[in-house]
Amino acid sequence: MVKTVILCGGKGTRAYPHTEQVPKPLLEVAGQPVLRHVMNVYASEGFSSFVLAAGFKIESIRDFASGLPREWSVDVLDTGVESNTGERVVRCREVAGETFFATYADGLADIDLNALLEFHRGHDGSATMTTVPLRSQYGTIRYGADGRVESFEEKPVLADRWINGGFFVFDERALDHWAGDDLEREVLPALGDARELFAYRHRGFWRSMDTYKDALELTSLVVEGKGPWIRSETRASS
Repeated sequence: MVKTVILCGGKGTRAYPHTEQVPKPLLEVAGQPVLRHVMNVYASEGFSSFVLAAGFKIESIRDFASGLPREWSVDVLDTGVESNTGERVVRCREVAGETFFATYADGLADIDLNALLEFHRGHDGSATMTTVPLRSQYGTIRYGADGRVESFEEKPVLADRWINGGFFVFDERALDHWAGDDLEREVLPALGDARELFAYRHRGFWRSMDTYKDALELTSLVVEGKGPWIRSETRASS
């Protein structure tokens, strides 16, 4: 059984003031907490054993967990209110298992998790991170040699630039190469320097819910029937 550690203990400052009363993982997308959407992505591919690395407003996370399907295995761990992302993963070491998924509580994708796990098991590193093409936050303009504007493209995907999309796989031994408490700024670069980190490229849908505006836009996708991360069935537990 491969467990999934979900980082859901931060304060969600970029979504303030909506996170003043509700922790960011419980902000809703189409009537369900985004955390539930993330968990559904895993459960729909048979990975229904979870470790919720909580902290800020942990009682709200525990209340949420109490209403999840009985057939799921869900542990809520107090990893500290002020802990950084890398430290939260370390604090789950005793329950995560020899090989485990890890991800953020606000990233949605139509990712093939079994293919991701197969990729991880096929290399000799102890860590895999999913990378996704960078989407520009600005619209771009195309124009001719004489300066005449030819076209506009709203927030295009920059196919030759890749960013961290979450959806990690770690072996327990990766934690022996951990350096610092910040997963993005310290731990991943350290794993890269140790030649332990590999990148899995995901070219499909991916979106991070960083702000309340993102939550509204993701909700619109569901309402329009275009929530690509939503699967219609849940497979047996792996």
